[in-house]
Amino acid sequence: MASQKHGKKERKYGKGSRPCRRCGSYGPIIRRYGLYLCRQCFREVAEKLGFRKYE
Repeated sequence: MASQKHGKKERKYGKGSRPCRRCGSYGPIIRRYGLYLCRQCFREVAEKLGFRKYE
């Protein structure tokens, strides 16, 4: 029997495969430019990363 946590295999694709780098949530992740941040974390740190808000 393979050693697996709680009998579940690791996800290779889909929501559960990529957590946010900052908070660890598996919700809506922004992957563009290799960010891997959830929506909420991206909004908090976007200006520090060099993104600008246009009207």
